[in-house]
Amino acid sequence: MPTQEQLAEQLTPASTVLLTIECQQGVVGLDSALPELAKEARSSGALQNVARLVEGAHEAGVQVLHAVAERRPDGRGANHNARLFRAAERLPVQQHSGSRAVRIAEPIVVAEEDLVVRRLHGLSPIAGTDVDPLLRNLGCRTLVVVGVSSNVAIPNAVFDAVNLGYTVVVASDAIAGVPADYTPAMIRNTLALVATVAATDDVLASWQWPRRVSRA
Repeated sequence: MPTQEQLAEQLTPASTVLLTIECQQGVVGLDSALPELAKEARSSGALQNVARLVEGAHEAGVQVLHAVAERRPDGRGANHNARLFRAAERLPVQQHSGSRAVRIAEPIVVAEEDLVVRRLHGLSPIAGTDVDPLLRNLGCRTLVVVGVSSNVAIPNAVFDAVNLGYTVVVASDAIAGVPADYTPAMIRNTLALVATVAATDDVLASWQWPRRVSRA
């Protein structure tokens, strides 16, 4: 585990972006298509911690980017090549573009300066989306990853970001998956090998860490 000073160095606000993954009404909201996942995200405190991180990012001048998964009502362009996609087609709540299901879920507050990237295909919030070019244009060096699920989208995002050259920080208490004991196992055995793992409180403290002021 890094010291607070080392973590603060990684999380310099000007070169850090907070990426929330699938924190949308139809996934973690009260009317979720995946009630077990939504319940875990809420009962574990993960969703509340995502909201705290978003608020802290806004206050510290850290760019926030929300990655949303959705599909057209006619399904055009959507994947059908895995069991997960086929099961999603039969769910009672659909993540249709423009619907309430693809709005960012409470208690997360979306600010005017936040960016929202919507994808119609695949498993990854990064691969094949606008996320990477946006991060590069923003001068991002460190990506803080939060949201759901630790089963699929979170590890996809972490691996893609690392492969693209970003330093990744996973807020361990701001991600969720099912069953409940899967998330700590995923963190310990996989994500910790390629990313820095830190608690929400430590990330927030890092954004408030005193910075050296360069003098001419």
